[in-house]
Amino acid sequence: MEKNLLVTVSIVLNLVFIIHILYNKSTTWNPTWTNRAAVEAEEVASVSCSGHGRAYVDGLDVLDGNKPPCECNNCYTGKDCSFLLPDCPVDANSGDPLFLEPFWMRKAEKSSVLVSGWHRMSYLYQDGTYVSEELEKVIRKLHSVVGNAVTDNRFVIFGSGSTQLLAAAAHALSLTNSSYSSPTRLLASVPFYAMYKEQAEFFNSRYLKFEGDASVWKKSKGNDNITQVIEVVTSPNNPDGKLKRAVLDGPNVRTIHDYAYYWPYFSPITVPADEDLSLFSLSKATGHAGSRFGWGLVKDKAVYEKMKRYIQLSSLGVSRTTQLYVLQLLKVVVSDGGDEIFHFGYETLKKRWDTLNKIFSMSTRFSLQRIKPEYCNYFKKVRDFTPSYAWVKCERSADTNCYEIFREAKITGRDGKVFGSEGSFVRLSLIRSQDDFDHLIDMLKKLVSHEVVGADSI
Repeated sequence: MEKNLLVTVSIVLNLVFIIHILYNKSTTWNPTWTNRAAVEAEEVASVSCSGHGRAYVDGLDVLDGNKPPCECNNCYTGKDCSFLLPDCPVDANSGDPLFLEPFWMRKAEKSSVLVSGWHRMSYLYQDGTYVSEELEKVIRKLHSVVGNAVTDNRFVIFGSGSTQLLAAAAHALSLTNSSYSSPTRLLASVPFYAMYKEQAEFFNSRYLKFEGDASVWKKSKGNDNITQVIEVVTSPNNPDGKLKRAVLDGPNVRTIHDYAYYWPYFSPITVPADEDLSLFSLSKATGHAGSRFGWGLVKDKAVYEKMKRYIQLSSLGVSRTTQLYVLQLLKVVVSDGGDEIFHFGYETLKKRWDTLNKIFSMSTRFSLQRIKPEYCNYFKKVRDFTPSYAWVKCERSADTNCYEIFREAKITGRDGKVFGSEGSFVRLSLIRSQDDFDHLIDMLKKLVSHEVVGADSI
């Protein structure tokens, strides 16, 4: 009797469910729990901030139920960021890739992600790992459409930006190489990204020691077969934007290839990188530096396992919410083979470099790096390099501190000495917001006008 009753109840419930589906077949699905989040996001996005700032959902005063205020671009202030501060110093130091912000504002609908309160609360994905399989697939597709890296027969590893991956790679290779009797030497060619030196010195591992310039090492030591060596090769290079190759070779040399800037915005894609260990960063691939996501392509399984162990012990992998966001962003990029975003980014930087070259062409005191154009396999044409940074040299022998000369002109760059180079160089960032770039150009015109009459007509 009880069994028959249960069967009857089950049949009735199934009929109700089928009727509900048939009845609502022609009606439009009406979301419920997503409404409030959508309204909140749209309200914040509608705050204009005079075009010189942004409001964010996580801005100040949100807990009090107020709309978040405008967060103004550098040198702008006021409730709606409409007031330009007079004689304000230019920030040309940071590598914030805000030049891509206008593109993502145009792609607001396709790039947005609504995260439920119960999204991926577990430490692990269903397969027991810290890595989204779908995101790994999209990353492999991204490299395939851009043509900047070989992903076949490579392990893909995620990190909190290429910063964490760099530390993981140096750690893994130092353990692989080290005899423990003497530390592995870490080297890079001048000018090199300062983080390589800073990380090695900060962690102060007995397995790893920063040694300096790879070219100097080669001249003094040659390709000896005794000392364990790791060379970091940055290509395109930070700060000068040049494509670089390893200086050292030999059985005891391991190489980390930092390809953070190897994207069509900044450089011709000449060949797909086909290395044992390559690092990439979302910050330069899409501009989302604040998401803190990077990935590595690793050929050697033993090195991959050591890097994975480092990531697990230091952070238990990358945030699952971050991986969801990155997945959505990269799906937008690959949806048209990267055509929209890479053309937008390249054209933006090309215009900036054209403007910059006009100014410096009128100067005898300052000069820019020169890189010969090359054929780009992505754009299918010979094109100029459009690096993230202007690597500026003060040409006068008396100008031994180029950084201070620009700082006195209210332009804050980054001292050439930070990159292991001479004080006659300074790095200026060209990838910040349009406001920052326009302000930089105004100040550079004033600086150059002190030596050339008529520069204001540029």
